[in-house]
Amino acid sequence: MKTRLLIPVLVILALLLAAFSTGSTIFLYIAVLLSLVVLSSLLAVVWAAKTMTVSSGLSGRTVRRGESVTLEMVVRHQGWLPIAPIQLELYATPDTPETAVRLRDAPGKTQRLTLPFHAAHVGVSRPGVKRCTVEDVFALFAMTVEPRTGREELLVLPMPFDVEPLRFAPGDPGSEVMARATEDVSNPADFRAYQPGDAIKKIHWKLSARKGDLMVRRFEEPVLSDALVLMDCSAPPSWGHAEAEADIRDTLLETAASVMLSQLQSDHAIRLPLMGRHPIELEKTMGAPLILENLARMDFSETDRFERVLLLETRRMRRVGATVIISARLSGSIVDVMIRMRRMGPNVRLYLVTFTPDDPLVLGMVSKLQQAEVEVCYVTPVPA
Repeated sequence: MKTRLLIPVLVILALLLAAFSTGSTIFLYIAVLLSLVVLSSLLAVVWAAKTMTVSSGLSGRTVRRGESVTLEMVVRHQGWLPIAPIQLELYATPDTPETAVRLRDAPGKTQRLTLPFHAAHVGVSRPGVKRCTVEDVFALFAMTVEPRTGREELLVLPMPFDVEPLRFAPGDPGSEVMARATEDVSNPADFRAYQPGDAIKKIHWKLSARKGDLMVRRFEEPVLSDALVLMDCSAPPSWGHAEAEADIRDTLLETAASVMLSQLQSDHAIRLPLMGRHPIELEKTMGAPLILENLARMDFSETDRFERVLLLETRRMRRVGATVIISARLSGSIVDVMIRMRRMGPNVRLYLVTFTPDDPLVLGMVSKLQQAEVEVCYVTPVPA
């Protein structure tokens, strides 16, 4: 019910007062007619609202960032009395604010509206109808109806780009260094006769005594070193604009996706731990579709400082030949941990996501990393 309903109510009361004061039936007839109009308007709104169904559907459930889908909304009601064009309120998404649309060009009991939806940012969206408002043609009454059906999920995947192949730390995978990193001395695969150059610690003394000849343990072939990708999963630094911060998140995810997908054809294993409320470790055996989906669902909810995360991950460095670090922030403590990683053996590459690569503070820390033989790559966010 709206305040403008007071106008016809006051008019009806005035007509009734005039009819009873003057005894004129014309005023009474007009009052009755006006009352019927008001009651029919109320009936039209209630009838349409009680019988209304709202549904919406997307032309696609999975898209890449920058692509578009269409959102089709269908509104049906069983009322026979005329009502005003229905107003739809649409949910806010990462790409669009909450908006209201009136179905002016869709008369009738079944009304359809198709809207384009541009997927500008990586993530999970659920576009759809939040509520619809039914009004009579005189705008005297209004009722709000919320859809009973759920919204479809739209998964916006990152758009990978070409990256340079990873360079692994020098050394033969079958060398003694690799063997020390991968052999399990408590579980030899076989035994063979001693050969000049074999390490003394590999000699099986009890078996050698029984056979009367030196015997050494043979172990499983050492595996290739891994690649480890570490992405800052905490909220990106503020740039004073929500759109810029969303672009930063997109670029972090797309850089991680690019590095992971570039290694799918490699013999080296690659891992990417994602921290936050729903931690998961991505690896190449998952395949590209699952890797991209998990990256799209990343919510950047990690609360630990990134330098602490890097420090905890140094325990993996014995098996790692290449480490990729992806971050939108750089600090002295982060630089120190990366240099420490590099000194532990693996090659280290930093992808720094920033709008200001020429910041003097950044340049000083980048110079320190380069002196420690850490590879530094800048990535500038590009809006979709």
